[in-house]
Amino acid sequence: MPSRSKPLSLSSDDQSELRDISISRSLAAGDVLRARMILMLAAGHTYVEIQERLQTTAPTISRWRKRFLESGAAGLLERRHPGQKPTVITPKLQARVLDATRRKPKDGSTHWSVRKLARELNLSKDTVHRIWRAAGVKPHRLERYMASNDPDFETKAADVIGLYLSPPQHAAVFCVDEKSAIQALDRLDPVLPLSPGRVEKHGFEYYRHGTLSLYAALEVKTGKVHGKTAARHTSDEFVGFLGEVVDLCKPQQEIHIIVDNLSAHKTNKVAAFLETHPQVKLHFTPTYSSWLNQVEIWFARIEREVIARGVFTSVNDLARKIMRYIRAYSKDARPIRWKYSDVTRRINPC
Repeated sequence: MPSRSKPLSLSSDDQSELRDISISRSLAAGDVLRARMILMLAAGHTYVEIQERLQTTAPTISRWRKRFLESGAAGLLERRHPGQKPTVITPKLQARVLDATRRKPKDGSTHWSVRKLARELNLSKDTVHRIWRAAGVKPHRLERYMASNDPDFETKAADVIGLYLSPPQHAAVFCVDEKSAIQALDRLDPVLPLSPGRVEKHGFEYYRHGTLSLYAALEVKTGKVHGKTAARHTSDEFVGFLGEVVDLCKPQQEIHIIVDNLSAHKTNKVAAFLETHPQVKLHFTPTYSSWLNQVEIWFARIEREVIARGVFTSVNDLARKIMRYIRAYSKDARPIRWKYSDVTRRINPC
């Protein structure tokens, strides 16, 4: 075999297509390697140079050189299914696959799988997968959302975000909410602990000892949490908890409390409390926008770290473990660094 073959002559279209394939991050590694191989041949590199650079063999170079001369760039994409023509992922093919992905399958299912769409379009599953991955399309994933219908959304949201980004000087800012109906679940079977090669296991059956509600106030400046458990969440309990929040602060200190639109937060008893405590002001999040309340982030954390996998022998045991966690958390608490990625979309706190 000659040490240097006659350089390949590439058209501008072939060269552009091969260059795109050679730098692709979505195509198979073999396809990328073969495109680089042909580009090096076209540049006049010897077989020895290509072998050393690409860690391949002379027969392999000859085979794919011949395949390229016969079929062009399409001949470089290895056939993965018998009888199926090699597929070049062109913009037209990408558009075809993505357009089909947005339509519902005809068999009544809600979304496409890689294999189902590949059969529908007579393509390989690898081709569909690469196109989906390059476009960031994930039909198996689902996210839920709740759009606020509050006509004063922008005003209320800006008010809350302003307390996070630029709170009044010398004032205390708290995020307050309740997590209701927390179940004290006790496993009927022993918990099998974590060990090398085995995850922690819980028995399927459990016993309900009852429920309780958790009131929490997250101090925006420090990140510390003050908590209180109660049998139910009522307006009386909420007013009592507001009194505890006031007791955490200096006498007559200005206090701003961010809450949601629960009816228990807007009763006559709450209004009477605010009249006797003029230094306290409630700031209500917009309807269906509890995500603006930072304490919800902390509720997700205690659910994940204490409640979801916890074993509780009684409601009192549940309350004791929750309060123990709150005390430990507050010792090393740090404030939540509030960010809103694109204020130009709906919210402008300025």
